[in-house]
Amino acid sequence: MPHLHFKSLAITCFLTVGLAGAQTQAVPNQQPNTVKLPPTTKQASSPKASAYYHFSLGHLYEEMAAAYSNRTDYVNKAIDNFRLAMKEDPSASFLVEDIAELYRLSGRIREAVEEAQSALKTNPDDLNARRVLAHIYAQQIGDAQANKIDEGMARRAIEQYKIVTDKDPKDIESLVMLGRIHRVLGDSVDAEAAFKKVLAADADNEDAVMGLAGIYSARGDMKGATALLEKLTQKDPSPRGLITLASSYEGMKEYSLAADTYKKAIELDPNRAELKGALAQDLALAQRYDEALQAYQEMITANPQDPQPYLGMAQVYEAQHKIEDARRMLDKGKQLDPDNIEIRYNEVRLLEQEGKRSDAIAALKGILDSTSRRNYDPQQRATRAKILEDLGEMYRRNEQYDLAIDTFRQMATLAPESGALASAQIIDTYRASKDFAKADQESAAAATKYPNDRVLHEVRAELLSDEGKTTAAVAELRKLLDGKNDRQVYLEIADAYQKAKNYAEMAKALDEAEKLSKDPESISSVQFTRGAMYERQKKYDLAEKEFRKVLQADPKNASALNYLGYMLADRNIRLEEAQELIQKAVDLEPSNYAFLDSLGWVYYRMNRLSEAEKELTRSLQMSDKDPTIHDHLGDVYFKQGKLKEAIAQWQSSLKAYNASSPSEAEPDELAKVQKKLDSARVRLAKESGPRHN
Repeated sequence: MPHLHFKSLAITCFLTVGLAGAQTQAVPNQQPNTVKLPPTTKQASSPKASAYYHFSLGHLYEEMAAAYSNRTDYVNKAIDNFRLAMKEDPSASFLVEDIAELYRLSGRIREAVEEAQSALKTNPDDLNARRVLAHIYAQQIGDAQANKIDEGMARRAIEQYKIVTDKDPKDIESLVMLGRIHRVLGDSVDAEAAFKKVLAADADNEDAVMGLAGIYSARGDMKGATALLEKLTQKDPSPRGLITLASSYEGMKEYSLAADTYKKAIELDPNRAELKGALAQDLALAQRYDEALQAYQEMITANPQDPQPYLGMAQVYEAQHKIEDARRMLDKGKQLDPDNIEIRYNEVRLLEQEGKRSDAIAALKGILDSTSRRNYDPQQRATRAKILEDLGEMYRRNEQYDLAIDTFRQMATLAPESGALASAQIIDTYRASKDFAKADQESAAAATKYPNDRVLHEVRAELLSDEGKTTAAVAELRKLLDGKNDRQVYLEIADAYQKAKNYAEMAKALDEAEKLSKDPESISSVQFTRGAMYERQKKYDLAEKEFRKVLQADPKNASALNYLGYMLADRNIRLEEAQELIQKAVDLEPSNYAFLDSLGWVYYRMNRLSEAEKELTRSLQMSDKDPTIHDHLGDVYFKQGKLKEAIAQWQSSLKAYNASSPSEAEPDELAKVQKKLDSARVRLAKESGPRHN
């Protein structure tokens, strides 16, 4: 916004002169072509009075131009009168700002810039002209969210705002704009300096606090951002500040605090329907399910035709594993909006959660078919590419590898900008199918086509790791260390060393990752991986200590519950505790085949064989290529005296072990299964041999 205090001062000076020649008033509600105005040639009694006359007339035309969509004749008459006012009174140079703004609003940007630049040639210290010029440049920067930034315009705006703020350090508005534009360009240090100058002059400036909080947030310092916003909203709460604070809490995954903050924002601005939706969503993420359902119900009461609350309620019920209730809510949402993609997508998720992969695939293909067009706009193309990616991943999980690869290729054809991601998915699919030759071929072609794509480097490293080429895999990953995403890189390096059973180097990589972990969730993920490392080394006490740390931070961490429970069951100790831990994990993720395997195994250890058989059979229905599940079910059948069934499972286990990648090879486990199989065959032969009287 233009700076106006100079203009106000000049107007005051005008008002002390008198109102010579300015007797006419505009007629309210009159059509523009019938408004009667005094002739512009009328002479005033003095230059000052004449200047005020032309200023008043110019201001009237300016208002009329604004009222009638910047009609050209009103704009021109306003400009002509402002020029006459400046001619009669050279001290009224502030009117350059009005003239340039009129040009800008009417789309005559070149003339607006020329007007301001002309004023600066006459007087380089004319800060109003510089503010106008900066404002014009700033409005032409573009849209940062759409990634369409004119950096040249941004630099020009910065140049003018910097001159203004150097000469007028109390110009808070220009300092805020300077900070914003620096931030748009990614110059966080300069942006931070500008916002801090604002806060030094005005400690409660909302724009500066929120700008500085945004910088801290982008750096990953969510605590610093939140502290600033908490201080601001405690002293002077506003909907804008509270919404930004809630968003900051969401970034920290403090969903309960976010929900409570949205409640305060709604109290100040109760008509913002989107805030009520955000509140309900955060209540659900905070697992305050009853409150979330109530919030969604209130949204339905306020607007019964809105399908979104039904979708939200379905997601709450899904989180509670109330599948039928979730489906009932989705059906209600579909009645209101049969083509709603989000609702149909959630139906796919429900089917997957029930383990009905074929039905889920069919439903997702149905979405693709019903949204097929001859041409797509960029948003439609991006959405369709994401659906194709999800479909490809579902095919891969269902071990339909050829269909998965074909789907990922369709994704790349539809949206060439997603070509690198599609290539990464294809490499992963060949890797999952153990077709390492084709995976290498695809990886080499992708590296040539997309040499700087980070995801492809990560996938290439994982492929090398699976092939047992650990040194090459780690070298590939170390290329990605750039000071920005190093934590994730160290975790991937740790995974490569884990596959190679090089636990000393794995521990070093985990230590580096932990140093870079700032929030509880990040720290817990490192602790979990370290616990798994200790378990593989048979350092069970140390492993349990790490898993307990994870559960102390998050008692509902399903993976930690399962791993700790399985570790106890596998050692045949504290079986009641193991069963309780694993059951909690299964309750949280009922369709996780690994958790069902753990539950079946602990039942086996407890000699609850029929329950063990049930859970292991369910697990195999979801993943029939896992050698461990086949081995476990073989043990159950053998203990039940079902020798033929046990032999069949151990044969399947050996087949799966032999199909494993080099990094997955478990020669000791394979030898154990082979020994059990041989023993069972001998026993079956004895029991099936001829009987003698």
